Amino acid sequence: MSRIVLVSNRVLDPKQAAQAGGVAVALADIVRTRPALWFGWSGDVRDDATTPHIEGKIATVALTESEHEQYYLGYSNSVLWPVFHNRLDLAEFEAGYYEQYENVNKRLASLLAPMLKPDDIIWVHDYHLIPFATELRKLGVKNSVGFYLHIPFPPWQTFMAIPEHEKLAHGLAAYDLVGLQTKADVSNLIDYMTNGVFGRVVPDGRIRLFDRLVRVASFPIGIDVEDFAHAKRKSPVVQGRGVLRMIGVDRLDYTKGLPQKFKAFGTFLEKYPRYRRQVVLTQIAPPTRENVGAYTDIRQQLESLAGSINGRYGEIDWVPIHYIHRSAPRRRLADLYRSSRIGMVTPLRDGMNLVAKEFVAAQDPADPGVLVLSRFAGAAEELEEAMIVNPYSIDAVADVMRDALEMGLEERIARHRALMARVRRSDVGTWCRSFLRALEGLRDDDDPRGWPPSELIEQALRKLNQSNPQRAMAGRGIAPV
Repeated sequence: MSRIVLVSNRVLDPKQAAQAGGVAVALADIVRTRPALWFGWSGDVRDDATTPHIEGKIATVALTESEHEQYYLGYSNSVLWPVFHNRLDLAEFEAGYYEQYENVNKRLASLLAPMLKPDDIIWVHDYHLIPFATELRKLGVKNSVGFYLHIPFPPWQTFMAIPEHEKLAHGLAAYDLVGLQTKADVSNLIDYMTNGVFGRVVPDGRIRLFDRLVRVASFPIGIDVEDFAHAKRKSPVVQGRGVLRMIGVDRLDYTKGLPQKFKAFGTFLEKYPRYRRQVVLTQIAPPTRENVGAYTDIRQQLESLAGSINGRYGEIDWVPIHYIHRSAPRRRLADLYRSSRIGMVTPLRDGMNLVAKEFVAAQDPADPGVLVLSRFAGAAEELEEAMIVNPYSIDAVADVMRDALEMGLEERIARHRALMARVRRSDVGTWCRSFLRALEGLRDDDDPRGWPPSELIEQALRKLNQSNPQRAMAGRGIAPV
């Protein structure tokens, strides 16, 4: 069995990964169950560490202060993150971060290369490491290398706003397989590759980009269902009084739509006063990237909104919004999900959003809560039986809050049964196995599961031919007249 070499921006001790949740659970499981090496940043920032620290299957390296500032906080989170989430207004294009972003990828690749074996399968994770395969190839690494993007890929015109977009395209072309969360992301990336950098879809569905062939496919990430299915319905104080809870669990990030959620809840209380003293919104919003200016702004906005709504509608014995600016243990979260009538998952843009799946998995099948889900979360492509909303429409979200509270038991059970089946079908194990099978070449190329549907390929070709005939000819290697 080939060794799997996992490369991610952050590496966690497998014992801590279960508490971190999300992707860390899946990667830690690979490390525990098969020959593997997990390589990446330790989370330490210091200038005196130049060699990896290796302990068992884990190899970590520190970042210098300059690298952390420009590679991590700078290019990764102040350029790529906002662009990939359609927030060009927040992207710091002129800050000069790209050189350090490329240098860190080069340094990490040079540290990993000596540890590689000829038959290793390399799986690189997320936007921090787009040039990583390019740097490995420069060092003579010929192993199969796959890349998985955990965040959404934007429309192709948006991606082209990045001054270095062609360099990033070269980085993607160096991989053998690029995996994304949704079919919409696949479509966006194919559009970019064909329209933006003259790529060409070949008959087997791969993209010929520059001098390489790369396959692009969707592999929707899932959760460890059983980890949430055994949640307990504890009786919080609010439920002891017959008060129903709406629950939101989101990192404090401008992509999560938290101000819009608070405004919608305030509108809900204004439009439907009979629900005052009957419902609370509990919002858990742990801090993230606090050194980036946009995150300070969102925190101040949320604190102001929560204070305003609580001041306007609250009573001595009832506070409408419970705003908690810290993380909560995963077991506690599972119990909160199960004890809540509504799960409010309303990001403005999200690659997948595993909270939506966690909420579904934690429900009591005999008396389940209702999932309210943004149409702009990747999870909406799968979880069709949720109450899908446009988070920008404050009045519409307020109305859906009312509809969810008034939904009868029979409909709640039917929706939950269908949602739970979908969550089980695409759990974290399925995601991991399907990507690795594709990367290891063990699955049949004729198997359509996970690969771009033919209509996506045909659509890309039509767009290429119709949008610009000269570009289409260039994409085929034909010089325009």
